[in-house]
Amino acid sequence: MSPLTVLFQAGKAKTSTRLDLIEEEPLSIRVQGKPYAVVMRTPGDEPAHAAGFALAEGILDSADDIETIGSCEGEVTNVVTLTVTQARLSLITAVLERRGFVSQTSCGICGKELIEDLSQILRVLPDGPSIDLEKAYRCLERLEASQALYRRTLASHAAAIYTPAFELLSLAEDVGRHNALDKAIGKLLLKKTLDRAGILILSSRISYELVQKAARARIPFIIAASRPTALAVQLANSLNMTLASPSKESGIHVYCGTGRLKT
Repeated sequence: MSPLTVLFQAGKAKTSTRLDLIEEEPLSIRVQGKPYAVVMRTPGDEPAHAAGFALAEGILDSADDIETIGSCEGEVTNVVTLTVTQARLSLITAVLERRGFVSQTSCGICGKELIEDLSQILRVLPDGPSIDLEKAYRCLERLEASQALYRRTLASHAAAIYTPAFELLSLAEDVGRHNALDKAIGKLLLKKTLDRAGILILSSRISYELVQKAARARIPFIIAASRPTALAVQLANSLNMTLASPSKESGIHVYCGTGRLKT
C-alpha cells in the first residue's frame, strides 16, 4: 500500500488527511521461458496468481502439469515463469500459439462464437453437490469482514472458495476481480486441494471470464455481490453451473442451475 496525503472537504471545511492507496503493478507471466501475458495486479501471491491464470487459460489441467513455477533468484517478483512438463507441453501447442482464451479474447466475436470457442477448454460440470443457498448468502455477507486490504484501501475485490460443507479453503484480494479469483484458485491448485472446492464467493459482479475460471477449477456454484452479465449466465447454463446474487429487496436471485439448491 502507498500512503498519500490528500485534501478532505466536508461542506466548507477543508483539512488534510492521509490515506492508504492500493498498489497496482504489472505481472509478466512467461510460459516455457517465453512471454505469454501481462496483467495489472496488486503485488502478492505471484506463483499462485500465475498458476490460477494458467489453469483458466487451459495451459494447466492440474498441479502435476507443473515442472517449475516462480521467479528466478534475485529477479523482481513482477515476472513469474511457468515451465510445464513435456507431456503437458505436447498437448497445449495451440493454446500457447493463440495466447489467450481469457486474457486476449478477439474483438468482434459474438457470444455464441465465444462459448463455442471456450468449449475447447471447458467441460460440463456434473450435477451436485447440493448447496444450502441461505448459508452461501451468509458467507457472502461475511466476505467484507475478511478483506483486510479492502478495510485499508476501500479498493480491492475478493474471492473466497469453500467446500460444499462451507469450510473456507482459500481467500484472496486484489485490485482486479479476475486476479483475486486467479490467486484464490491458484493457492489451492499448488496445494493440490482444488478438488475440495465447491462454492465460490465474489465481491464483484459475475462476468463470463469469472465463470470460465470457476469452470476450469470445477467449481459449480457462484454467489456474488452483484448481478451476472447475460453472457455469464449463458455460459454458466451451458456448463451446468449455478449463479446467484442478492436482490435489492430481501432475498436472493438464482439465474441458472436451480437443481443444485438444497430443498
